Amino acid sequence: MATVAAAAVAATAVTGLSGTPASAAETEVLAVDFAQRTGEFRGGASGTLYGFGDEGAPTQAVINGAHITNSSQKAPYGTQHPSGDAIKIEDGFFDKHGQDLYIYVQDYYPEWPYNGGRRPGDDRTYDQATGTYTEEPNGVWDFLEVTEFVAEAVATDSDRPQDYVFIPYNEPDGGNWYPDWANQKDQFLADWQATYEKIQEVWDRHGLGHARIGGPGDTRWQPQRSEDLLRFAKEHGSLPDIFIWHELGIDNLATYRQNFADYRALEQELGLDPIPVNITEYGMLRDMGVPGQLVQWFAMFEDTKVDAQVAYWNYAGNLSDNSARPNGANAGWWMFKWYGDLEGSETVAVTPPELNAVDTLQGIGAIDEANKRATVLFGGTGNDVTLDLSGLDRSIFGSAVDIEVRETTLNGAEGLTDTPRVVKALDGVELGDGTLSLDVPVYDRYAGYQVVITPDGARDVEAGAAAQPWTASVEAERMDLTDATVYTQDPQANGGWKFLASGGRDVGSFNKATSRADWTVEVPADGTYRLQVVGGAPGIPGRHALFVDDTASGTIQYAADLALNANSRWQYRGSAEVLVDLTAGEHLLSIRSSEDGATVLPNSDITLDKVSLTSVTDESTVYPATTFRLEDGATLNWANGSDRGSAKLQGEGRADLYANAMETGYYDLAVDWSSTKTSSVELVVNGEPTTELTSTRKGKWRSSATVHLVEGINEIELRSPDGATVQSLTTVRNRGADAAAVSIEAEDAVLLGSAAVTDLAESTGSNATGMAYVGWVGNGADNAVELPRDGFAAPGDYDVTVYYANAELSGDHDYNPQVVDRLLQATEDGTEVGHAYFRYTYSWDSFSQRSFPVALATADQPLRLGNPDAWAPNLDRIVISPRVIGDPTTARR
Repeated sequence: MATVAAAAVAATAVTGLSGTPASAAETEVLAVDFAQRTGEFRGGASGTLYGFGDEGAPTQAVINGAHITNSSQKAPYGTQHPSGDAIKIEDGFFDKHGQDLYIYVQDYYPEWPYNGGRRPGDDRTYDQATGTYTEEPNGVWDFLEVTEFVAEAVATDSDRPQDYVFIPYNEPDGGNWYPDWANQKDQFLADWQATYEKIQEVWDRHGLGHARIGGPGDTRWQPQRSEDLLRFAKEHGSLPDIFIWHELGIDNLATYRQNFADYRALEQELGLDPIPVNITEYGMLRDMGVPGQLVQWFAMFEDTKVDAQVAYWNYAGNLSDNSARPNGANAGWWMFKWYGDLEGSETVAVTPPELNAVDTLQGIGAIDEANKRATVLFGGTGNDVTLDLSGLDRSIFGSAVDIEVRETTLNGAEGLTDTPRVVKALDGVELGDGTLSLDVPVYDRYAGYQVVITPDGARDVEAGAAAQPWTASVEAERMDLTDATVYTQDPQANGGWKFLASGGRDVGSFNKATSRADWTVEVPADGTYRLQVVGGAPGIPGRHALFVDDTASGTIQYAADLALNANSRWQYRGSAEVLVDLTAGEHLLSIRSSEDGATVLPNSDITLDKVSLTSVTDESTVYPATTFRLEDGATLNWANGSDRGSAKLQGEGRADLYANAMETGYYDLAVDWSSTKTSSVELVVNGEPTTELTSTRKGKWRSSATVHLVEGINEIELRSPDGATVQSLTTVRNRGADAAAVSIEAEDAVLLGSAAVTDLAESTGSNATGMAYVGWVGNGADNAVELPRDGFAAPGDYDVTVYYANAELSGDHDYNPQVVDRLLQATEDGTEVGHAYFRYTYSWDSFSQRSFPVALATADQPLRLGNPDAWAPNLDRIVISPRVIGDPTTARR
């Protein structure tokens, strides 16, 4: 067995990403046998419960990149939540990877538990055309009328009714109508039959064939209840099409596999063919956004080839706390993305140190023979890991392989997380007998890792990894602290009802004028660096002062984070970023609660979790073809030659990649590609045709175009109808090009109707520029903001970036904020040219950004922003940016 333990990436500082929090006490072994196949990759664990709010919340790039295959949403016209109506979000869900859209029929009711926790009687008469009712009986069970109305809405209003699954009952064994099985079994079974038949009746009425129905939907694996339902349903022709229960607690990481085995054994005992399973809620607060936790759940569900949906603990529209900001990734999102990248593969046998054990090293292995790409995902341990790899067939991979290891570390639920870095790269490792031993240093037990193994390609992976921008990080508890307290965040405390901290600890009680956290760091060169602070601002925006070498060097401005209750207050962490110029050498970076040492800054009592510093002087990120998602016939090319490892595009073939931007602005998109004749590569960015890179003859090319990208995840699609091979796409930040954008303070725009300026006091700690915003926009066509065409007079394609606040809630819930996504519509000369929904920002004083495309047809008609039907978000600043600057360039390479 070859041992490949060298080549940790030099671009990562010693104080940086690999193994920082603590020296590993030991090394754990994860064995992966690529010769032992365990079935086609299912990919079903990437489901969500209420992960979607309204259209664009989350954004399409975030949805597609996370590869969401199934989701449970609110019933059409339901009142349980203000957003998340299944029919309203179906276009975004089915855009690329969505397969099954589930609806909770009981979400018609506004209360939790449903209908006050009581099974309805016959107290109402429903109008099936509108879903409204009068308070009088009509001889029909009320919920049966609701079921008919919901099924009819899907049958008539959805474009894809056949892709829906109805869940008539959610957690019936809990507080929802049927908890007393001994006395309520017969009632539940009769009700199951009635609702099952009613849904089928509606489907028959519309000629839709068989409607898929899921259940029972119990809060946990319930052997007796499950057996009773299956026996009854088999006898009465009402077997569920999807068998459903929940796996929520910490210990479920140890018990799920046995529960699943018991379920399959029950099917055999009853003479039933296997029924597909969906675990429609899994995981606790502590698991959300945490790659090292999520991979443990993914591994179990992928092993058993079931679908599963992360639980809904906070609010709709953020993939159950697995995305950041309106359009960004947190670390958990990247684990979703990596998991989705396995589509088209076969899974292989993985042997962890211990199976069915809580909070331990677990992993997924997969091989894509068509593209000669093997992948391992792992996490869950704080110890370094040795991957014991076997079964790497030389007939697939050749005599030598390239290996890249990427790492994503916990950055808080709202912490913007950049494209995972390569932390180990090995070029041309001799394969020998198909076995390798690979040592990977681990950051901490909450980090997640992706290992990609391919044949030895033309790209030098070691050189590419070494060329990454320099970065370093430090856990807040390891900084030199004054008047602040280190708190341990036990991952198993409070039954998992908590959010985790990187390294297991954070720093709080940062509430004195003398509170400070100091970090001595050595930077390699003169230049500009991005300081990122991960911390929790509880429900209000706040500020810290940044000092460099004891000289005041700016303000660290935090947006508000969720502070719904003790489970989220100070623990639901986001990130703040600030640019700082440094000279080569050692510097003392100091984060302080006060600028003068005597007066605390507004809302400075913010928890600190982790601080990082990254060079942005030449900020670039390489996305190699070996990490592309290849669709519609596109493949990796492993023929001998200088294009080995490139993506071969032809006809409808498409490559998808998901590029992160830490800042909204302009980036040079540099594509290395080859053609055998006159050809082109077409780029579609965030769903909008953007530019075409062309060659006039055979050759190897580097083409570049200056394109506007938005903060967070940007979906980039590559096509070449005439044929090309693409080696990589590189994003290079071009701050100089930002001058092409026009920034307009909302208070300086033309205000119409009720739209009015509000000034903010410094004591709010707000991140509004100029400490003012425009509110009372919308709720009528005349209440709007107009932007004269100064600086963007040319017709064409633009991105509109809106800095906004929206803290509207509607309705009550025991533990979920009932958030309202506010719509903003852009019109030109009375015609809509674009719109977007704007998600929750936690506070009316806290402003986030959201971008959407517009196509302007005139040179002089103002751009009007408003909402004729409801209130729009409050507006701080609007930036209008041409989507592309100049013409693309192509040169030989």
